[in-house]
Amino acid sequence: MKVSLFTSCVVDALFPNVSIAIVEVLERFGIEVLYPENQVCCGQPTLNSGYREESRKVLINQLEAFKDADYVVGAAGSCTASMREYAEFFKDDPIYYEEAVKLHDKTYEFTQFLYHVLGLTDVGATLYKKVTYHRSCHMTRLLGERESPFELMKHVKGLEYVEIPHIENCCGFGGTFSVKEPIISNAMVTEKMNDIIDTGAEVLISADMACLMNIGGKFNREGKPITIMHIAEVLNHDVDLSRVKIPEKALA
Repeated sequence: MKVSLFTSCVVDALFPNVSIAIVEVLERFGIEVLYPENQVCCGQPTLNSGYREESRKVLINQLEAFKDADYVVGAAGSCTASMREYAEFFKDDPIYYEEAVKLHDKTYEFTQFLYHVLGLTDVGATLYKKVTYHRSCHMTRLLGERESPFELMKHVKGLEYVEIPHIENCCGFGGTFSVKEPIISNAMVTEKMNDIIDTGAEVLISADMACLMNIGGKFNREGKPITIMHIAEVLNHDVDLSRVKIPEKALA
C-alpha cells in the first residue's frame, strides 16, 4: 500500500520531527510513504478569512499534488478536515468536483488511518508517563473524529491517561482567531492551561501541533513545566517490535 503524506504548514515549518514519526510508524507497518513535493498549504487560513476565490489556486494545487495518491494521510486533524471540504468548495465546478470528491474519500488524519483503515490499536509504543489529551476543535467538530486517538493511546504500554476537565473547550488558537481576538484567545488558553494542570499530567498530547504550540507557549510564558507531544511521537516512542503485526491490508 502507498500513502502520500500531507504535512501541514505548521508541522512542515516548525515541527518536522512529527513528520518523521509518522513516516516511521507507517513504514513499520509495511506502508510505502510518498511525499509530493508540490504540496502547499491546504488553504484554510485564507478560506476562513473569506478569501474564497483567492484560495482557489491553492486548492487546485493540492488536488493536483495528491491526484495519484492511493491514500492521503494528514499530520493535523484541522488541515485534514480542510482538505476534505474541497468537495463542497468545488460542488458546482465541472472540472474539479470529481477530483475533489476523490480527495475527500481517500484523505485521513494519521490516527484515523491507523485505526479505521488499517484496523490497528496496538502499534508497539511504550510511554511510562501520566498524560492528558487535548481534543482539538477542528478534528472533533469538522472532521468528526472522537475515537481513534483514544483507542490507540489505550494500547500504549505504561501510559496513564487522565481526561482534561471541559475537554470539549477550545484552546483559543483557532488560527486567525488568536490574532483577531487576542484578549479572548488568551482567556481561553489560560482556562485550558489551568484545566491541564488540574489533571496532574506530565505530558500533553494532541493530533494538532498548532494547538500544542499555543498551549505549550502559554505554559512556557507562565513558567510552568509541561511536555508536549504529537500523537505520532507517542505512537513512535520506545517501540517494542515484538508487538508490531503488519495488517494484511497494508501489504495489498
